[in-house]
Amino acid sequence: MRWILLFLALLSLPAAAEVRDPNENFFQPKLGDLKDDLAAARSEGKQGILLMFEMDDCPFCDRMKHTVLNQSQVQDYYRKHFIIYPMDTKGDAALVDFKGKNTTEKDFALEQRARATPTFIFYDLDGNAMARFTGATQTVDEFLLLGRYVVEGTYKSVPFNVYKRQAAAK
Repeated sequence: MRWILLFLALLSLPAAAEVRDPNENFFQPKLGDLKDDLAAARSEGKQGILLMFEMDDCPFCDRMKHTVLNQSQVQDYYRKHFIIYPMDTKGDAALVDFKGKNTTEKDFALEQRARATPTFIFYDLDGNAMARFTGATQTVDEFLLLGRYVVEGTYKSVPFNVYKRQAAAK
């Protein structure tokens, strides 16, 4: 009888989401040429490119990676719609920006006004910023909502905080 009760108790627990390494399953390997990446995103049928501006020892970046970006449903949703790269706000790695200009990750971050970390900036297939979110989201659901906000094109007419309130009211 105890085994049956234990089995039933285990069945009533919510299914745990699969956790995967975000460096392998959320971010993609950078080639360093964002202009070429736009062409790749276009040919792959993506909505655009998502950059996560981060820096070493950023506790909020670390929190995002270990509580949100490591979730399989987040990885699958975002990889379906975007090419995704981390961008080091202090990095000296060479980079070609969306317009074909040679720069570094650090200088590009400054040009994009990514001063706080993490900062998530979504770019369309022409390299124009569509939406920006600064800081860590509170939950996986909030980050998924942010993705839908961009994918559905709602960013064109409504601020994210309004969209989030409207979604919570439904």
